[in-house]
Amino acid sequence: MNAIGIVILATLVLGAALDLVADLLNLRRMHTELPAAFAGWYDPDRYRQSQTYQQVNTRFGWGVAMTDLGVLLIFWFGGGFGWLDQWVRALALGPVASGLIFIAVLAAAKAFIAQPFGIYATFVIEARFGFNRTTWPTFLLDRAKGVGLAVLLGAPVLSAVLFFFQSAGADAWWYCWMITVGFMLLMHYIAPTWIMPLFNRFTPLPEGELRAAITDYARRIDFALDNIFVMDGSKRSSKANAFFTGFGRHRRIVLFDTLIAKHTVDELVAVLAHEMGHFRQRHILKMLLMGIGQAGLMFYLLSWFISYPPLFAAFGIETPSVHAGLVFFGLLYTPLDLLLGMAMQCISRRHEFAADRFAVTTARRGGALAAALKKLSVDTLSNLDPHPFYVFLHYSHPPVKQRVAAIEASLGAQRGAPGQQGLAD
Repeated sequence: MNAIGIVILATLVLGAALDLVADLLNLRRMHTELPAAFAGWYDPDRYRQSQTYQQVNTRFGWGVAMTDLGVLLIFWFGGGFGWLDQWVRALALGPVASGLIFIAVLAAAKAFIAQPFGIYATFVIEARFGFNRTTWPTFLLDRAKGVGLAVLLGAPVLSAVLFFFQSAGADAWWYCWMITVGFMLLMHYIAPTWIMPLFNRFTPLPEGELRAAITDYARRIDFALDNIFVMDGSKRSSKANAFFTGFGRHRRIVLFDTLIAKHTVDELVAVLAHEMGHFRQRHILKMLLMGIGQAGLMFYLLSWFISYPPLFAAFGIETPSVHAGLVFFGLLYTPLDLLLGMAMQCISRRHEFAADRFAVTTARRGGALAAALKKLSVDTLSNLDPHPFYVFLHYSHPPVKQRVAAIEASLGAQRGAPGQQGLAD
């Protein structure tokens, strides 16, 4: 093995070790004493169940991670990449078709290995804790739709990347970046109206107290809002959520039916105020721009390594190819991707705090937002106090305990400000 192979191997092992350390710290941090802010929300049995849920999922995650790493190492050191590359080349189908087959075989193998874990997580773990409502037909149909979308949407983009890196020389990274940016922007427009409805039913929120309250709030903050939808989240899980998606006339706010069933009108308006806060403060746009910048950096670095002989030699391939270069660079890029991902998650956590402050300030339902977060944490068996290192590595949202504390501090500041009217709960 050459130096670049050692770097990749060390990165994979150290990454797994880092995750293991974070998991162990997170498990050790669990305690039986319920945080004071959640007294009256969690009963003792439910709180113990939340800790068991975290422990079960953590240990299950270890099995998934060890399997993934073990299979990769066996395939790598068993000469699997070299064998697959030779088989694809023997088909003599041209660089683009050969590349699609090479990557499709690897993706199919990864999906095949992951399938039993997905089944166990859905029908055993989630069912054990009362969350799963997915039927076997829905589960299988979701997988089939996912494969169909990957072929329909992913294959053309991958074909373009393979083509340009094969034929465009030094400008290839720039062309591929522009194609990727176009695809990202397109997805923001077509996902809400074309893709998401393939998996769930979206119905307009009916007239009534909730719609009137949401419309009144949107009017008060001068937020143009016509598309308010209810999604049949209960089709797959009892967990609840809400989200904002799309741009322009395609943007929409979506409430899970499970969220509506479990929360008051004030709580639901507060949750939507949080989502509107993301849009009003341009968090969605900022994250999109950062994602575009990250894609540009990735393609630029890829242009340096796409034909780098030592990279191919590390995986037992003598003749460089674009398709193998894409896969091997993905492994080489792992540490930088991890660092950029942690930075993005840190920014995302700050955005969540900012959206909470927006909701507290504009909706005048800070107490309702805190109550909604507490209810959600109880319903989903959330970890109320995860270890900071685990949060740093994995959380895109702040822990609920920190969010509730920040909301309550904001409420206190608002009530204590001279000339400031108190916020109604």
